[in-house]
Amino acid sequence: MDEKDLELLKIAQDGVELTSRPYKVVGDHLGISEEEVLVRLRALQEAGIIRRFAATIGHRALGIVANAMIAWKASAEDVERAGTLFASIDEVTHCYERATAEDWPYNLYTMVHSKSRKDCLEIADRLSQLAGISDYKVLFSDLEYKKTSARI
Repeated sequence: MDEKDLELLKIAQDGVELTSRPYKVVGDHLGISEEEVLVRLRALQEAGIIRRFAATIGHRALGIVANAMIAWKASAEDVERAGTLFASIDEVTHCYERATAEDWPYNLYTMVHSKSRKDCLEIADRLSQLAGISDYKVLFSDLEYKKTSARI
């Protein structure tokens, strides 16, 4: 990764202009061609520096207003199987294993989003049945103070 790649990432993390040729706009800003922008983005993706370059959807504008983190208590033997299963479910947007705490035995976490809390609870119930894990807590978001991706 060179200095131009770093500049490209800094521009991309703030979003690109909505135009028929966004990569040309980025290239013009960087003093490189549209083709070079695409080549650099592909190389950064292949190197694992970026996972994807995609549009994000304003989910609240689409009526998706319920967000739930589901904390699962998975046995040591089941955590990898359940994590892999949860990660394959379309409604699950995030899936992580984390260490437990003395008074918090939950070690697997999923995020789901829907149009209502009732829908989120139904998704949690379905996930529970699929994974065979009955010990879980559904934690709803009440207010979003900040939401952003990792920044350079």
